[in-house]
Amino acid sequence: MSANNDYVQKGTLYICGTPIGNLDDMSFRAIKVLEAVDFIAAEDTRRTIKLLNYFKISNRLESYHEHNEMKKAEKLIKLLKEGKAVALVSDAGMPGISDPGQKLVRLAIEEGIEVVPIPGPTAAISALVVSGLDTGKFVFEGFLVRKGRERKEQLKRIAAEARTIIIYESPYRLKETLKELQAYFNNRRIAVVRELTKLHEEKLYGDISSVLSKIETREIKGEIVIVVEGNKAEPDGDDIWNEMKVLEHVKLYMAQGKSKKEAIKMVAEKRGIPKSRVYKEAIAIDVDNSRDI
Repeated sequence: MSANNDYVQKGTLYICGTPIGNLDDMSFRAIKVLEAVDFIAAEDTRRTIKLLNYFKISNRLESYHEHNEMKKAEKLIKLLKEGKAVALVSDAGMPGISDPGQKLVRLAIEEGIEVVPIPGPTAAISALVVSGLDTGKFVFEGFLVRKGRERKEQLKRIAAEARTIIIYESPYRLKETLKELQAYFNNRRIAVVRELTKLHEEKLYGDISSVLSKIETREIKGEIVIVVEGNKAEPDGDDIWNEMKVLEHVKLYMAQGKSKKEAIKMVAEKRGIPKSRVYKEAIAIDVDNSRDI
């Protein structure tokens, strides 16, 4: 199959969004692109074949998942440089959002290859807009670190975040994660959104403790998105920063929208210590680890 110039261009990589549940959410353009490209790179070819069959699309598939990502990325780049049009799909949603794709996109850009998004459903944004929480400013954390000190540091960091927070979670870990959120975030408002766009779609609203009580005796299944209210506490309040280390205090102000330079100055003034001391602590911060969508 050769690239159909009405919908795709030779030597172009298409990042193609696919439904997160309801197959009828597939866009007309996405169908046409998947029909027209020379190759479809799929996270799980077995799942993608079902999608293609539903829309009566016949095309060549290449597996592209987290275990072969670099090796296959190099092969796909070679095909693209030969003038082939390639579409990248994940099992559901937009590739690269908590799914493989980022490395391929980066390599394509480095090689001067055109990368074109074909927009489609994304669980994070879909959950946000039905959460009832602030949609003006938000951050996407994806799946939290599984355990250990790194997880504790991540929870402490995002607890200071003033923007709405979006988290993906496994149904098997949901209850324990909510208990941890309650410990770090106190009893903020949340929305737990389950099985988006599917037959058993469900939204649970309330503060963390009330949502926990609703699911305490239930077996939870399906894809989960947790949307958490941002930290509305006054950042200058002693109850917020008094027990924090200097570096944590700097990160708190940065989470409130301050630049690193502004945060260093504010911490020095608030604590009555030299800016040089705060700078030595804050030099560890390269960029904010949270991802804006």
